Amino acid sequence: MSDTASEPAAASEAASRAARLLSRPVTLNGLTVPNRIAMAPMTRMFSPGGVPGEDVLSYYARRAAAGVGLIVTEGTYVGHPSAGESDRVPRFHGEEQLAGWAKVAAAVHEAGGTIVPQLWHIGMVRKDGQPPFPEAPAMGPSGLVTAGAEPTGKAMTQKDIDDVVAAFAQAAADAERIGFDGVEIHGAHGYLVDQFLWEGTNRRTDAYGGDPVARTKFAAEIVAAVREKVSPQFPVIFRYSQWKQQDYTARLAETPQELEAILTPLAAAGVDVFHASTRRYWLPEFDGSDLNLAGWTKKLTGKQTITVGSVGLDGDFINAFQGEGSPVKGIDNLLDRLEADEFDLVAVGRAVLQDPEWAAKVLSGRFDELKPYDAAAVNTLS
Repeated sequence: MSDTASEPAAASEAASRAARLLSRPVTLNGLTVPNRIAMAPMTRMFSPGGVPGEDVLSYYARRAAAGVGLIVTEGTYVGHPSAGESDRVPRFHGEEQLAGWAKVAAAVHEAGGTIVPQLWHIGMVRKDGQPPFPEAPAMGPSGLVTAGAEPTGKAMTQKDIDDVVAAFAQAAADAERIGFDGVEIHGAHGYLVDQFLWEGTNRRTDAYGGDPVARTKFAAEIVAAVREKVSPQFPVIFRYSQWKQQDYTARLAETPQELEAILTPLAAAGVDVFHASTRRYWLPEFDGSDLNLAGWTKKLTGKQTITVGSVGLDGDFINAFQGEGSPVKGIDNLLDRLEADEFDLVAVGRAVLQDPEWAAKVLSGRFDELKPYDAAAVNTLS
C-alpha cells in the first residue's frame, strides 16, 4: 500500500484514539468533568462596566454545548481597587457583576459543561495607565514591571498584601455561592501573584522575598485563604508559568529541585490542580526528560495537572505543521502524553476561540472539519 493510500487509515485511527482518550471523565476533588478538554482562559473585553451580559453567556454556553468539559473563564478582576485597568474586563465582585456571572454558570451547566472563574489581579502590568480607579496606584512586590527595571509603582505594604489575599478569598466564596464548580487563581504570565514568585520582580527583604520558598509565601497565603472560604470538595486550581508576557525567556525554576521548592508550599496550602501554562506543550521543561511543565508538576506534587500551549492551532490536527515560526505537534504527541498520565486535562485556547465546535469535532473524529486558526476572525464574541 502506498503512503498516500495509507493516510486515510492513519487519520481514522488517530481520530478514534483521540475520541477514546479525550472523552474519558475525570474527577477534580469533588467535581467530575465529563471529558479531558478544557477551555483555556482568554481575555475578551466584552463586559462593559465589568458586567458579563447575554453575549458573554452565549459565548461560554455555546462551547459547553459543543463538548468542552471544563471552561476556565477569561481573567476576572477580584475586588481590590488596583486589580485591573480596563472597564471592559469582567469583574468578580459587585452585585450586578456577580448576577451576570451566576447566569453564565447556570447556562454552562444547562449545556452539560462545568465552569470555573479565573481570579485575577494584574499587579504592576499596565497597558494604558488608566485603571477604573485612578486613585489606586499600580502595585506589586517591589513596584517593578520586569527584571532590571526601575520601580514605577508601589511596593505593597502588609496591609496591601492582606487586602489582596482577602479579595481573592471573597471572590472564591462568591463563586461557590453563585453556582460555579471551582476557581482558578491566576498566578502566571507576570501578573501580581507571579510577580511575587519571580525573582526578577520580587526584591523584597521581608518574609515575602528572598529564596524560592519565601517568594511563594504570598501565593500560598492566597491559596490557604481561598481554601478556608470554600467547601472542602470545591476544586482550587492554580495557574502558573515560567514565561512572562514581559519576558518570554524568564524562568521561575532552572531545575526540578527548584520547581519542587516553589510548588510544594502551594500544594500544601490547598491547590487541587495545577494549570501549567507553556507556549508549546510538547517542549521538555528540563534537560534529561521529555516531561513538559505539567508533567513535571504532577511528578513533583502528585497533584492533577492541566497542560496548555498551542494545542490544535491548525485544521490539520493529525500532522505536525509550521505555525507561528515553529513546528506545532499533531495529535499523536498529545495523546501519547495524555495516555501516559503526564497530565490529566488538555486546555485549548485559540482553536476553541476560532471554532466553537472544536471539541465536538475532535471528540467525534471529524478532524477534516476543523477550522484553521485565523487571528483576524476572532475579534468578535461568538
